[in-house]
Amino acid sequence: MDFASLMKSQIGSSTKPKDEQGGKKYLKRSEVEAQRQADYQREQEELEKARQERLEKKRKRDEEEADRNKAREEKKQRLAEESKRLREEEEEAEERVRRKRLGLPELEKKADKEDTPLQDDEHDIPEEELLSKLQELHEPRFLFGETHLQRLRRYRKLKEKALAPKLSKGPIPTTLELVPEAEMKVPETVPKDPAQRDFLLRQIASYFDMLLSEWQSALARRSKEVKESSTGKQAFNSFLAARDNLRPLFKKMETKDLPDTLLAPILEIVHLAQVKKYVAANDAYLRLSIGKAAWPIGVTMVGIHERSAREKLHETEKTGGQAHILSDEVTRKMLQGIKRCLSFAQTRWPPEDIGQLMG
Repeated sequence: MDFASLMKSQIGSSTKPKDEQGGKKYLKRSEVEAQRQADYQREQEELEKARQERLEKKRKRDEEEADRNKAREEKKQRLAEESKRLREEEEEAEERVRRKRLGLPELEKKADKEDTPLQDDEHDIPEEELLSKLQELHEPRFLFGETHLQRLRRYRKLKEKALAPKLSKGPIPTTLELVPEAEMKVPETVPKDPAQRDFLLRQIASYFDMLLSEWQSALARRSKEVKESSTGKQAFNSFLAARDNLRPLFKKMETKDLPDTLLAPILEIVHLAQVKKYVAANDAYLRLSIGKAAWPIGVTMVGIHERSAREKLHETEKTGGQAHILSDEVTRKMLQGIKRCLSFAQTRWPPEDIGQLMG
């Protein structure tokens, strides 16, 4: 190549467009900022895409785990139903063998209770009336695949549930209708009127329910350190014992099976506790628990002759009465529960006279 052609090629290469030379030599600040924002936007899109992929994988894992748990629960339920069916078949087979051995009639095949026809003592209800009654109970009028007979039995179950006595929400659930605190003031003596006597049982139940509720709230308000201490655990166990011991009392009041020999002393204790005379209430408790029975102390029988004071131990047996009720275990625990409630009541509602505090 001669010198002229070489110079021509060099001049041609120097006059090429900037795009052909590999880009600009210098960039503006706005172009640099735009490039930076584009890189940042691309990086954020990549991060968001990776996050979405992780969330999708996590969702799939959760769905798979839920499906496995559902299949496991269905399998457990299916196995339980199969085991129950086999057990019922074995029991039915044993009952048939026993009836055959004893010469009893054959065991009738169990039918679906929902599809059995109405008995003689069951009366039918027209469809329109039945639907209106279900609507009054705020229940669905129709269920999928439900027949008129099944709908009728569903209505009767709902009616029985609505008419069933409701339990209270206190520490000791009871069917007695509790009275408000303003009406808990009990009289001094047991009334003769049956209606007033029933109201008195409701008053006593309401008083002990309020007392146990206050006791439970006081225990719940304690700090964690006090609850976990030995004294705190002992106080909680005392509350549990009092609550369990008072359950027979509530049961007797529900069935109206509380005799006057217990009702009158309990009424006296409650009345004295309400007027904050805890010492007198404790004396009434002692009279109810141990009574006036003679308690032998020391040697009571020396030689073959009985001492004269020994005869007082049998005076109650001769008269046919009972001096104390500690021989009855249920009643004894019930009175222990009342005593624990008295101990808490004097701390919750302290008397104005310090001398009325029990020791």
